[in-house]
Amino acid sequence: MHEQQDIVVIGGGQAGLAMSRVLQQQGREHIVLERGRVGERWRTERWDSLRFQFPNWTLQLPGYTYQGHDPEGFAHYGEIVRLVEDYAGRVGAPVRKHTEVRALAALDGNEGFELSLADTSIHARNVVIATGPFQLPRIPDLAREVSPSVMQLDPTHYRNPEALPEGAVLVVGSGASGTQIADELLRAGRRVYLSVSRHRRVPRRFRGKDVYWWFEALGRFAQTIDSFPDRQYPPSSVLTGVDGGYDVDVRKLAAAGAKVIGRVIAASDGEFRVQANANQILDEADQAYAGFLTAVRDFINKGVEDEFAEEEPGEPGPLPRVQEVESLSLADEGITTIIWATGYAYDYGWVRIPVFDERGRPVQQRGVTPVPGLYFLGLHWMHTFKSGLLSGVGADAEFLVDRMSGTR
Repeated sequence: MHEQQDIVVIGGGQAGLAMSRVLQQQGREHIVLERGRVGERWRTERWDSLRFQFPNWTLQLPGYTYQGHDPEGFAHYGEIVRLVEDYAGRVGAPVRKHTEVRALAALDGNEGFELSLADTSIHARNVVIATGPFQLPRIPDLAREVSPSVMQLDPTHYRNPEALPEGAVLVVGSGASGTQIADELLRAGRRVYLSVSRHRRVPRRFRGKDVYWWFEALGRFAQTIDSFPDRQYPPSSVLTGVDGGYDVDVRKLAAAGAKVIGRVIAASDGEFRVQANANQILDEADQAYAGFLTAVRDFINKGVEDEFAEEEPGEPGPLPRVQEVESLSLADEGITTIIWATGYAYDYGWVRIPVFDERGRPVQQRGVTPVPGLYFLGLHWMHTFKSGLLSGVGADAEFLVDRMSGTR
């Protein structure tokens, strides 16, 4: 006999819990299935020093706002674990822990879905997949060409500089994770090589306001994925919440001793072939920084009724350009560790429903798929940039519940 449910939410992180809270407010019966513990990825896939990238006042979920004593601070990831766990208890989310969905398939005749578990199955009229915005680290194929003597890992397995073998470290990718890890390694006295990728440089604070405040004020969080050609969203902004929060500038990392190189494009016999595009990528990041400051100044000059700190003196003149290279020998440079901070892929091999495009991305509009009753929640740039953040997942959850109510 199959268990019958109206709504099943897959994933017990912030997205799944936000969905549960909104469903409860609407009086909708449901369960939440979590393969591990509540907030499992926050517990097991973060490095030791990681702090929330946005200020504490942005920690928001349906029915919860930050009430702590340090709204402008940046919570350690351990505090986020406690927040998510406490939130699950506070809202009474019906979470079934250590319950992995091994397969999700559509029932015949548009009668809903079957969720296959380890020793049973559940039939549901509606399913919300809320398994996180960053699911499976994307490791390039060329990693297979690297000698087994070189340690290779990704940001979900990196913990701290002391856990790495002696020798130089190559960080591949200069998004949010790559730049923060490279920065930490450099501050720990390690020799660091950083292969850059496209990113946006922004100030941690400007005129007394955090960059998150400015993103909100400038309307950047309201911009939808559909406003970009082919739904290709812009590269990530790089910054950190460590030590009270500060800017992360790859050029400054280079000036501090990091060897910055272009994109790694091939590997053979212990040598990487490198595209000589490091300066082009850094120039684009600098242009993004300048464009952000221009937008902020224009905003202030409109006479907005708010108080802003005096503008500080501008940055010093441009730092020296990095020296381009076309190859990198791991042995000659003493590189014993490679950290692949090269982004994430979706992990939906267990979903047996044709609802993905040729790149494996869910076909959806603000979480609504072409398959009646099947929804996604909490994806990076699912609808807006905030869709993958604690502060934005609630609005998307409310939208989905409204759609469910309209088609019930």
